[in-house]
Amino acid sequence: MILILFSTIFLLPVLSGLGKIIEKFFGILFQGISGKILSGIMGVSLVWTAVSFFIPLNIYMEIPTVLLGLLYFFKEKVYQEFYRFSKKDILLIAFISAIILFTGASYPYILDHFGYYVPSIKWLTEFGLVKGISNLDLTLGQMSVWHIFQAGFSNFSDPFLRINSILLIIYSIYSIERKNWIHLCFLPVLLLFAQSPSPDLPVIIFSLIILNEMISGNKNISLLFAFSAFVFAIKPTMIWLPLLVFLSNIFIHKSNFKRLLLGSAILFLFLIKNIWTFGYPIFPVAIGDFGFSWKPNPEVLKTSSQYAILKTYDMQYSYEEIQKFSTWEHIKNWFFLKGIKSKINILFIVSLCTVSIFAWVKKKKLITLICVSLLIKSAFVLAFSAQYRFFIDVFFVIFFVLFHEYWNKRNSIVTFSVLSLFFISLLSFPGLIQQYIPSFQLGNFMVGFKKEQLYQPSVYEYHQFDTFKVGNLKFNVSKNYPYNFETPLPAISASFIFDDAKAGIFPQPINKNDISKGFIWKTMTSEEKKEAAATINIIEKIHK
Repeated sequence: MILILFSTIFLLPVLSGLGKIIEKFFGILFQGISGKILSGIMGVSLVWTAVSFFIPLNIYMEIPTVLLGLLYFFKEKVYQEFYRFSKKDILLIAFISAIILFTGASYPYILDHFGYYVPSIKWLTEFGLVKGISNLDLTLGQMSVWHIFQAGFSNFSDPFLRINSILLIIYSIYSIERKNWIHLCFLPVLLLFAQSPSPDLPVIIFSLIILNEMISGNKNISLLFAFSAFVFAIKPTMIWLPLLVFLSNIFIHKSNFKRLLLGSAILFLFLIKNIWTFGYPIFPVAIGDFGFSWKPNPEVLKTSSQYAILKTYDMQYSYEEIQKFSTWEHIKNWFFLKGIKSKINILFIVSLCTVSIFAWVKKKKLITLICVSLLIKSAFVLAFSAQYRFFIDVFFVIFFVLFHEYWNKRNSIVTFSVLSLFFISLLSFPGLIQQYIPSFQLGNFMVGFKKEQLYQPSVYEYHQFDTFKVGNLKFNVSKNYPYNFETPLPAISASFIFDDAKAGIFPQPINKNDISKGFIWKTMTSEEKKEAAATINIIEKIHK
């Protein structure tokens, strides 16, 4: 807890100083210290994305970035922005920050933390963006821009990977600085994302901020579109946000398309990044085939697509059963899944209907465009993989649109306090979730409060692994554990080894002496098939 506080106190000046530099080149997103910090986050994330094609995001990249941010923080007297807060505001920020720091120090429990977030950050800090990394482990083909941001500050500024906790504090500063109190009501729910560098948290927060700025009359379309493109680059399921700004530029502001150039450049960088790591422009969809040699094997992509369909139905049906569903059965079975997922799905459709009716009654252009953008995004999600984690942001947006005019400071603080107590109780005593909501599977991975968390954030350590070799690739696999968050690189998850072997292929380094040059897949020779079979045999024996 104390160490996260130190990271926060250190990084806020760094980010606001970097944001001041961005403002000098591209203008002001909105006034205040939170505007500078957000500009700094976007700016450094995009610069590091471009840099990571060539060099790793190690300490030699972090030190000059930190020094540059601190230099401009003091040179441009950015610290004076903090003086604008009243004593009551400072006390409120301190109160909220204490709650965030307490919950953020808990053990990570989101499974993607171990199978996707930490491995991505390890590759970025040790090698940068690696061409065809999805051939080694398909999940790594995503390489979210948020993990690039986290990786750059993970060497000494935030070694415990708690950048999301720091972002929640920044979000509270924004709410108080802009006097938009409804944002405080969202904070307790978002505490569930404070322990891991999950990209879900930044896209929810940034989308609510962009939405608030648009409703409040911010007409800086150039930066609003650029920031919305940045959000999309973090997580492509946020397609509705750049679409909203684009539509508002056409139908409300009626300005020329020059204002969209900066955002378009960000989108272009995002596509290039995906092509480099995945072989296609949008992960995990095999659309836009340019014939790159490092694109994933079609059979592996097919297996991934089938798994996504299984996840849509919460693994409650086999793939063969789902294929036999009629159109009506697809809908009915999705609505009536066993457990909490069914309630979330029903609430999702009810929410979309509610905001549609609200937009029709209000007859305001911006509200209508928000509704249209959300419906388009929802149609894409429902068509590809209707998992609740892909549309969770919609709940926050719809609640904000419906109720942002009715929440004052007092009600918001009371709501924040009550809900925070509730969610702190869940995180501190996870047995409550396990007992009363057994279908919420993540509850089974939560660990209660430990007194050591008052000093430093809790982290898991697991250094057991085996080393294997297939063809020219020597790799490591976590022993008797499905994820490789602590396994030395290059590491492959056991599930992908099975998928590759089933497809008759296996990843190989482009340069056998330098894995930083990337990976391709190759059809296995008879000798390599024996090596793969021996590897699988050992893994299966260990798991038994």
